[in-house]
Amino acid sequence: MLTPALSQSRLLTIFLPATLIFALGLYDDLRSAGPYPKFVIQAFSASILFAGGLRIDKLPVLFGTRHLGWEVGLPLTILWVIGITNAFNLIDGLDGLAAGSALFSTLVVFVVGLAGELRFVPLLTIALAGSILGFLRFNFNPATIFLGDCGSQFIGFLLSALALKGSTQKAPTAIAVAIPVVSFGLPILETGLSVLRRLISGRSLFTADREHIHHKLLARGMSHRQVVIVLYAVSAIFALLSLFLLWPTGSTLGLVLAVVGIGVWIGVQHLGYLEFGEIRRVAQRTIEQRNVFINNLSIRRATEDLKAASEYGQICRALETAFSSNDFDGFELNLDPYRSRNREDLVFVEPDQQRTQYRWSKPGCSLLLDDWSTWKVTLQLVTTTNRYCGLLEIYRIYNVRPLMLDINLLTVHFPAILADAIERALSTAGTVEVIPQAETAMEFSAAQAG
Repeated sequence: MLTPALSQSRLLTIFLPATLIFALGLYDDLRSAGPYPKFVIQAFSASILFAGGLRIDKLPVLFGTRHLGWEVGLPLTILWVIGITNAFNLIDGLDGLAAGSALFSTLVVFVVGLAGELRFVPLLTIALAGSILGFLRFNFNPATIFLGDCGSQFIGFLLSALALKGSTQKAPTAIAVAIPVVSFGLPILETGLSVLRRLISGRSLFTADREHIHHKLLARGMSHRQVVIVLYAVSAIFALLSLFLLWPTGSTLGLVLAVVGIGVWIGVQHLGYLEFGEIRRVAQRTIEQRNVFINNLSIRRATEDLKAASEYGQICRALETAFSSNDFDGFELNLDPYRSRNREDLVFVEPDQQRTQYRWSKPGCSLLLDDWSTWKVTLQLVTTTNRYCGLLEIYRIYNVRPLMLDINLLTVHFPAILADAIERALSTAGTVEVIPQAETAMEFSAAQAG
């Protein structure tokens, strides 16, 4: 005869949807199910939990202590169940990893159930823990049996359901929400990282890859067993931190979340994900946006000055002013006397007697621009009437500091405006031999070859 703690309705509320999840996983193992049918069945199973009273009815972070209506509570419950169910499935990439991580989480739910005086939660979780422990003996590397999707999804679903009931007892609302989140820390972290990585890189959320946490640790030279043991330790730390929240003081929640946040941040940095390095670069560029504005404005002002330039000296001074106040270190302007040729008929020649050269660099950079420590952008100077005037080569010394400039300002309209200014200047002078003289102490050379 069933005790009140294990009444038939309570068992059906959990085991009926859990059976659906197990059947879904078994079908996925044998035939492979698509992501959307899986989400539909998981959402339906979560709805059964909600109807049976296992639900999210408060969310203090967003709604304070107010009880949530079904129109908010049902989607949140579905999201929680789907997330945790698939999180344990996602970390099932190494022998013993998912089962071992689930064991630590199960023990936390067991203790929480005891503290909340819920008899059916400890009974179910201790049975689940015993099953996982017996299974883990044969699942640890080298494994002879495996969870499969049916096992990992079943465990994840059961834990998500039991956490909904156990974490709502005898604890402040914010603490009740934080306990299951922290106790499932490793699978939640893995899922969050996977979703963020794929969103940032523009890949499908359902695309498989080898950039999970355990793959990253394997790539660092650790053995299979070492990776699993390290992640067991991570799961144990998450479990221990979540248990501190059962007896909260005024600053316990903040301290636990701070420790978790710092630990996750340090760990992710050491894993070396390229996507998060790109986020860091964008954030740094946002902080330094003022420098980008200054450098961009120098090019825009030079562009406006070139539109009004009619002499070769004005052109050179406009270029000097532009590049003396941005992140490039020098430039070289090479004019081609055969400027009447159309672009499609152009045949490039090496600099010789047929070219007029003007070179400028920032103080102290003249020698460095001639060795292998520089990179350059070469702009073909073609007028708006499709006539070729020469080349502008812009140099920068290799530096760890990023280029604080929108390069499109140099590659879109700037070359044509500079070419038009050169054509006007040469037409006015009637010869390519009009060369300005150095007027500053900056490294400067202007020469007519030949």
